[in-house]
Amino acid sequence: MGIELNRRNFLSATASAASLVALGPLLSACGSGGAQRAGVNSEAGLRAALPAYLPNTAIKPDIPSVAGGPDVLTDPGFLSYPANRVATTSGVPGKGGRYSAVTPLWGTIPPAGNSFYQAMNKALGVQLEMKPADGNNYNTIIPTMTAAKKLPDWINLPSWWNPNFNTGGLVGNQLADLTPYLAGDKVKKYPNLAAIPTAAWRCGAWGDKLYAIPSFASGFAIAGCTFYRRDLLEAKGITAGQVKSADDLTALGKELTDAKAGVWAFDDLYTYMYTAFGAPLKWKVDNGKLVHLFETQEFLDAVDWHRKLAVAGYIHPDALAGDNAAGPTRFYGGKVLVSGGGPGAWNLADHQNGVAANPGYRRAAFDFFAADGKSAPRVDMGSATGMLSYLNANLKPEQIEELLAVADYLAAPFGSAEYTMVNFGVEGTHFTMDGGVPTPTDAGKKEVQAQTYPFLAGPAQVISNQTAQNVTKDYAAWQAANAKALAKPVFWGMNISMPQAQATAEAAQGLNDTVKDCYHGKKSIQDVKDAVAAWKTSGGGDRLIQWTNDNVLQKYGTGQ
Repeated sequence: MGIELNRRNFLSATASAASLVALGPLLSACGSGGAQRAGVNSEAGLRAALPAYLPNTAIKPDIPSVAGGPDVLTDPGFLSYPANRVATTSGVPGKGGRYSAVTPLWGTIPPAGNSFYQAMNKALGVQLEMKPADGNNYNTIIPTMTAAKKLPDWINLPSWWNPNFNTGGLVGNQLADLTPYLAGDKVKKYPNLAAIPTAAWRCGAWGDKLYAIPSFASGFAIAGCTFYRRDLLEAKGITAGQVKSADDLTALGKELTDAKAGVWAFDDLYTYMYTAFGAPLKWKVDNGKLVHLFETQEFLDAVDWHRKLAVAGYIHPDALAGDNAAGPTRFYGGKVLVSGGGPGAWNLADHQNGVAANPGYRRAAFDFFAADGKSAPRVDMGSATGMLSYLNANLKPEQIEELLAVADYLAAPFGSAEYTMVNFGVEGTHFTMDGGVPTPTDAGKKEVQAQTYPFLAGPAQVISNQTAQNVTKDYAAWQAANAKALAKPVFWGMNISMPQAQATAEAAQGLNDTVKDCYHGKKSIQDVKDAVAAWKTSGGGDRLIQWTNDNVLQKYGTGQ
């Protein structure tokens, strides 16, 4: 991901959940009756509600973004932290209001009223009481607040937990409509918010109205990719260009695996490989008919291919046993040479951990390819962000405007004076410049690097690993090489509020368990076929498909 701030815990704790965001529309469960509008936006209504997009050119990246297809844009790269910290706002944004804010935090919660929070309140011109909550239990903490109708003034609601939060039922009731303040050219009052790509804003729109403020937006949002140990494979004379099909990868598995030496070619690959077989992320439309992933032959082909890898002994036994937590350790130690994962793993912390295990460590990823080695690769992209914040519907218009001005400060671009303050604190107190790199002091590690404010609002992502420029160069080059492969899936970025029965069928927990057992070599493809048949009937799959067709596809199209 690469924004220059310490988000190791955020990245590791949310990697699996965030990947799910890319696997389909932004869902929310509602009552048994379902919503009339299903929360979905009409094309004309969405166009009228979304803010105008005005890119910020105050700070130039070392590696500019590269455009792919519609709404596809690689993350810009910075090889060093900008020396001239340009101020992008003037004066103090707030007017002295008092507010409360809740965000998830994957790490140690900093002391209330600490020196960083005090400095931020001074810079923002408000008394913003930050109340970070345990990210690991956030999906159970928030529903108690909404049930009691005791939300704070400002709250982060990650979209992958929309079903848990019933976000679609909260908008317009407990969460404020921001359309009157940000739609179209109205956003120009807040230049840094206007610089957030349009695709990210649509993630916070429900029923033709805008409700959320995005953070961590990216035009290169994917569930994951297939990583490999570039240093070790190149030492064997193997380059990424030699792997252009599923058969090539299978052959590589045979070549690399040496169980007696404690080395296996692969960890789990399925989650980030099945679309290479032509399977959709979740839905496809075939001659006007809505088809679910589980109904496709391509899905079965992908599962069976991975099952054969497991049966052949090319996958590390700990991965087959479900031990994903130790996956990075296996990768660093050279016990596994190829592994699927989210792109957030390609960062400075990974480089540091890898080099500590092996000085020559270098992560890379295979370019996307079609399984047959002949077709053009297509990777269905995810929503532009999964991190969204909302304002309380009980706030007065002048309070909403004050907090939007604060959000504009928080959304200042990478390397700006405001960004430096939000992400590193006060120079000399919370960080010092070491070789041109903002380096946290002990106070900074305790108070600032336990990130809170960026979950309320933030700029689009960049790739930046100042003390490991090769990481930035490698990742930026890989994005640029693969940008043309990205495309919008069916129902891309659409917020869908579906009845609880359909949301349960969408989760398909039992079927997914069978699929996992199959691609781990513990069950057969026939077992998967039987599980699909059961899911379609007793599991509610057919009713899910029919509901989605009638309430989304036929009324609002594909979102592509």
